[in-house]
Amino acid sequence: MLQSKSACWGDGCTYTDLGHACVEEKCKETYWTYTGLVGQSQWSEYFPECGGSSQSPVDVVTSQTKHDPTLTPLTPLGYSQHGNQPFTLYNNGHTVVIDLPDWMGLRGLPWLFTAAQMHLHWGSGGLGHGGSEHTVNGQSTDAELHLVHYNSELYPNISTAMTQDNGLAVLGILIETGQENNQAFDNILNYLGRVRHADQKVFIPAFDVEGLLPGNLGRYYRYKGSLTTPPCYQTVLWTLFQERIHISQAQLVKLETSLYSSRQEEPDRMLLQDNYRSTQPANHRVIFTSFSKESVKELSSGEVTAIVVGVMCGCVGLTVIIRFIIKTIRSTSSWDVLPSIRPTPMPRANMSEKQKEQKQDLALSLTSGAGGTKEEPSSSLQAEP
Repeated sequence: MLQSKSACWGDGCTYTDLGHACVEEKCKETYWTYTGLVGQSQWSEYFPECGGSSQSPVDVVTSQTKHDPTLTPLTPLGYSQHGNQPFTLYNNGHTVVIDLPDWMGLRGLPWLFTAAQMHLHWGSGGLGHGGSEHTVNGQSTDAELHLVHYNSELYPNISTAMTQDNGLAVLGILIETGQENNQAFDNILNYLGRVRHADQKVFIPAFDVEGLLPGNLGRYYRYKGSLTTPPCYQTVLWTLFQERIHISQAQLVKLETSLYSSRQEEPDRMLLQDNYRSTQPANHRVIFTSFSKESVKELSSGEVTAIVVGVMCGCVGLTVIIRFIIKTIRSTSSWDVLPSIRPTPMPRANMSEKQKEQKQDLALSLTSGAGGTKEEPSSSLQAEP
């Protein structure tokens, strides 16, 4: 008895497995979702590589990472040279994507990688509810930006490269919510209203893509993994930066509530939210770091703020105490304020008033004895015979 099973292999066509032969049935993309009938738990049934042993994203356990001194800072090529041609922004039903021009690339990797596109992943609960795909020590952030590049030294295009070993290089940037508006992200977020529904596209003004990156490109985690969406090809060299970038709470709300995963003609609108894949088992993969393990400890923005405020308050408090002690010492003339360090009394150089009177009496008695009859000693002071 022949058993058939449909599976999308990432080329836009559906195939039917008839015994040992695989023949083309019809060109039709298998529609996958993050939840539901073709959700994450079912991906491997339709996309076999999603069940592989080197899947992404992963949880970076910093105590288990390994420092690799050969990992050098990455250098973006042409990220700031956006030219006059507009970028294409579109909603593919799973995320919002911006196509990048082929003059953008990366230096600092084993091969030259050319930019292809960038996209975002986010949650639905706002500040502190998660939305990133990668996590660090089990902690997620509010969103995550991915910049996808293909190996242009070995392969002619991204379609070929994504199926081959070392074909792709993806930059992962964790996004946290802060107080200030991130102007670089407004170049994307301000145009989401024009692609609210799946399959909608729009041209937007080109902008400086490097403004989306963290300031320190020399501190990152590196591992071999996969695409985080079907077909989950395990051909990605991942670089996850240690430094996070920040957007405002209003920007996060706009990202979480502006787009729909449904098409415009569909009667039931479905918000495009929680478009992140759960972390996958490391399966003994080693995650390398470009920095020493002693400096691996991650601090959130809240922890950093608390430390800074605590140090400042401590310094102010210590200053107040020192000034109070100095003022107290200067304002008193008695050593009784510090009884524990009272010095031992020294012999007085001047005589007391009583000693002065006795000395005067002695002088008078001598004077009177010299000018007259010497007084007889008192009988009470005479010696016995």
